[in-house]
Amino acid sequence: MPGTGGGAVTRSTLRQQIADALRDEVLAGRLQAGQEFTVKEIAEQYGVSATPVREALVDLSAQGLLDSVQHRGFRVHEYSLDDYRGMIEARSMITDGIFRSLAGGSMKDADKPRALAALAGVRRRGEEAARAAVAGDLNVLIGYDLRFWRELSGLFGNPYLADFLHRMRVQSWVCTVQHLRRVTDLKGHLWSGHTDLVDALARREPGEAHAIVAAYNAHSLALVERLAAG
Repeated sequence: MPGTGGGAVTRSTLRQQIADALRDEVLAGRLQAGQEFTVKEIAEQYGVSATPVREALVDLSAQGLLDSVQHRGFRVHEYSLDDYRGMIEARSMITDGIFRSLAGGSMKDADKPRALAALAGVRRRGEEAARAAVAGDLNVLIGYDLRFWRELSGLFGNPYLADFLHRMRVQSWVCTVQHLRRVTDLKGHLWSGHTDLVDALARREPGEAHAIVAAYNAHSLALVERLAAG
């Protein structure tokens, strides 16, 4: 049986709830890269029928988190360091465009209270992410980090780009957690510059925002490469 339990799932939005729960299992390291399981095992774990489970697993496969194994079920996708480098490149292309656009004033009603309140909300999410990073609390960090980037990219006003970046962020975390989970104490090892990034955007300085994220990418890649090398 994969995971560590799971409990009952309500029947409303069952497919999405199962997909979300399994994604969290992967991010938490309870479903590890390369681990295989069947539709029946997941259905029994959550006490539901096979149909919504199969649909959820197909959804996660489409998102790049699982692989379908013929006649055997599904397997957690194994990402390589080259995959991670590609993710960083893809993320950077999207975020640079967003930063330039936000700094140039594309954020709707950028000087109005609602927009300012939205940016302040993103900053608060960043504060929570930064605190978790400093404390080395990976589980809390992942949750706040995903929400931070989701809300920040949402200010751009293009849901397609926001969805793509969110998918890249999830895949990036799935790729890195297999290495980070091996570290007993992550204090001082995790990036905590979320609020610096928001402040740079508030000052309309896309170059500074780019530099902050470039430093983050270099830091995270070096960390993962070091851990992967043992």
